[in-house]
Amino acid sequence: MTAEEKLQHLPDRPGVYIFHDAGGEIIYVGKAVSLKNRVRSYFQSGARQSVKVRSLMNRAADFEYIVTDNEVEALILESNLIKEHRPRYNIYLKDDKSYPYLKVTLAEDFPRIFITRRVVRDGSRYFGPYTMVGAVHETLKLLRQLFPFRTCKQKLAAPGEPERDAGAGKNGAPAEGLVRAGSAGAVSAVPQSKPVGGRTGGSGVRRACLNHHIGRCPAPCAGMITRDEYRGLIREICLFLEGRHEDLLKSLKKQMEEAADQLAFERAARLRDQIRAVERVLESQKIVSSGAGDRDVVALARDGGESSLMVFFVRGGKLLGREHFLLSGTEGMERGEVVAAFVKQYYHRADFVPPEIVLSEMEAEELPAVEQWLSGRRGGRVHINVPQRGEKKKLVEMAGKNALLALQEAQLNRLAGARAEQAPAELARALGLDNVPERMECYDISNTQGSESVGSMVVFEAGRPARDQYRRFKIRTVKGPDDYASLQEVLRRRFSRAREERELINTGQLSSKEAKFHRLPGLVIIDGGKGQLSAARAVMRELGFDHIPAFGLAKEEELLFAEDRSEPVRLPPESQALHLVQRLRDEAHRFAVTYHRQLRTKRNLKSLLDEVAGVGPARRRALLRAYPSLEAMSRAALEELAAVPGMNRPAAEAVHRFLHGEKD
Repeated sequence: MTAEEKLQHLPDRPGVYIFHDAGGEIIYVGKAVSLKNRVRSYFQSGARQSVKVRSLMNRAADFEYIVTDNEVEALILESNLIKEHRPRYNIYLKDDKSYPYLKVTLAEDFPRIFITRRVVRDGSRYFGPYTMVGAVHETLKLLRQLFPFRTCKQKLAAPGEPERDAGAGKNGAPAEGLVRAGSAGAVSAVPQSKPVGGRTGGSGVRRACLNHHIGRCPAPCAGMITRDEYRGLIREICLFLEGRHEDLLKSLKKQMEEAADQLAFERAARLRDQIRAVERVLESQKIVSSGAGDRDVVALARDGGESSLMVFFVRGGKLLGREHFLLSGTEGMERGEVVAAFVKQYYHRADFVPPEIVLSEMEAEELPAVEQWLSGRRGGRVHINVPQRGEKKKLVEMAGKNALLALQEAQLNRLAGARAEQAPAELARALGLDNVPERMECYDISNTQGSESVGSMVVFEAGRPARDQYRRFKIRTVKGPDDYASLQEVLRRRFSRAREERELINTGQLSSKEAKFHRLPGLVIIDGGKGQLSAARAVMRELGFDHIPAFGLAKEEELLFAEDRSEPVRLPPESQALHLVQRLRDEAHRFAVTYHRQLRTKRNLKSLLDEVAGVGPARRRALLRAYPSLEAMSRAALEELAAVPGMNRPAAEAVHRFLHGEKD
């Protein structure tokens, strides 16, 4: 049946319509209250159609449709098909599957909380998505400060104890939540109880780790807490993430009162400190509403075919956080249509639907069906509000301003990225290279009068840092401050490893994913002048890699020296090529200096510990593993020092006295 024949038989019922191109690929998915009226509108005269619709119909070769019982079912089906097929002419969230979430592994007896980018149906709860990875890291950091929970990856079980989900609502259904938080608090602890689960040592119970001794873990592996007690703690964490802070505070206060009644004053004091910490977090959050309800505020900013949506999360009348999202493919669409498309995609995957959603705009014909769908997702009434005045209107305007700033920032970042991509080609022309260097490596040496000498290798690809491929080298064979010899050792190790790995890959003994040095640069930059460059080229010739172009970058005048040229290359001061090599050189210097300082700090701390009576090599190594700096060790309490593996109370007291200048 041809498309024209299908048009004659379209039903006057709700459903979803799907356009295909000549190759059979799905290029657009839409929903309709009446398939008959909606689909026919696409085949009418193009005079009143948008540019996007005209482009769609020029490519569309056929269509199909699916009838549903009502508009809400059509909306759900539309969202599923868009997510599955990503049609060219539909609006979609960029990087839909790459946003990070906080995952609570409720299927485990002793759940863990960590960051993930994969949402799977494994019985876990997911809080998110977060568009900025920094936000989810800050939230996880705050949780660790407010609540003690295990961070290890051990598989722990509590045989014989009944399963029960943390954060569960009525009939065992998981409670819902989506919230951002960001402030510091205090450490709490959980009372010790009968041993459960975990591996046992010679005494029958595993020794608790350092995190337990400093109040950051209740040590389920050592049997210090029961399954039910631990999952009660996880319930409190879920309440916090859901924004149900009043419920959380009531629970904590009740526990504190019970502990006081039982004369467990130490536990009551810890709960008191935790309550104060949570209250400090709440005090730091901005009150944006006189009411105490939960709502999301969504506002749109757009420029051409790109749109930015800002979502404010208001819980209990307080603005707890925000996230922004970018939409593409919005050319020629009305603002309300863009917002409606975002709402359907966003809440299709969101973990929590609040009772009220405030929008900057929305198509009136979409509103009833979307409200009904959201109410079904929430399990309770959801109101969509498009305010025209008052407090909510001001809040929408504030979200809109933030959406515009986010869009402008994304455009600036894209422009900077485009310039970064052009810089390698500009540099290749200036240096007279035959090919544009896709991969560039820069090397630097750092030491203090020859001590703790280190080398760095940083990598840029397509003009941008490839930080996962940075490498650092601790100089092994050179004594004293000899930068030339140190540089030669670094390059010899780097290119020797490259030759070995490439041979193993060719013979099938090593995969390219396992190799670290097999990829060769198109250009090598040495931080230094002619002397450093000559030393580097000697090693590259020795190992058969002298076909790779190499230049030395002198620091003061920013001149690039080549081995076979009498005159250096001077790049124009404002050129992208010069900015690229400067960034490359500065990054190599930073990476080398950072590693050198780490080694120097560790050496100085080791020297200090040599002077402490009762601290031998084994305890010294244990302390250095637990505390990477003198400042960190000085801040540690006596109990924390004593909890370090291999330490005891007298040795910890000796270290504590020494670090604080106390006499024996």
